[in-house]
Amino acid sequence: MWLYRRPGRQRALRKLYRPFIDPGDRVFDVGAHVGDRTRAFAALGARVVAVEPHPDLAARLRRRFRRDARVEIIDTAIGAEPGRATLHVSSATPTVSTLDSGWMRRVRERNPGFSDVRWDRPVEVSVITLDAMIERYGEPAFVKIDVEGFEPTVLAGLGRPVRALSFEFVAGALDGASDCIARLARLGDYRFNAVAGERRRLRWSSWRSPSETANWLAAGADGLASGDVYARRYDQAP
Repeated sequence: MWLYRRPGRQRALRKLYRPFIDPGDRVFDVGAHVGDRTRAFAALGARVVAVEPHPDLAARLRRRFRRDARVEIIDTAIGAEPGRATLHVSSATPTVSTLDSGWMRRVRERNPGFSDVRWDRPVEVSVITLDAMIERYGEPAFVKIDVEGFEPTVLAGLGRPVRALSFEFVAGALDGASDCIARLARLGDYRFNAVAGERRRLRWSSWRSPSETANWLAAGADGLASGDVYARRYDQAP
């Protein structure tokens, strides 16, 4: 959610993603923010499409990866259908800018960590779908989705089961993560795991079914403030 610069972070990220990504694989980083995950994916030998609609962050990504032929930056949003949408920008905390106005209201009311966040600048952005991304770039081995509450809408534009992906969850809006699980269960036979906050290891020793994961979220996700759910097609899960 925020800007991260911690010793050893990149090494830990590479360790987290290595089971999902082989050299030469295609990876979509949806909501690339400042590019820490993009950097880890590229270091694993992936060909990365980093998607970031926030104009300032997209410009930063272009500067950061201007000499890396493995990374392509796209300054658009991903949604249920192509078109235009309003990105609600937080000038003070740009990485929590969002396209979901309902999510803004819920997290400010229910999550103390967002009580002081202000979304003070609307920016019109273009929108494409994950299906269109796949048509253009090919099947991804992994899709990282971190779009501040817009994750269900991103997955609504996916019509086929990709090999593996992750999506963010935030306390106060866990229903969105449950919607993502339901969507993926309709697309294919998935198993799930989770990462707490900004930790770089999977939380459970064995992958869980859609119903088990949805029940965990409904019970409050162990009180976590935020994290990521990881989904892997059953034929790919250990």
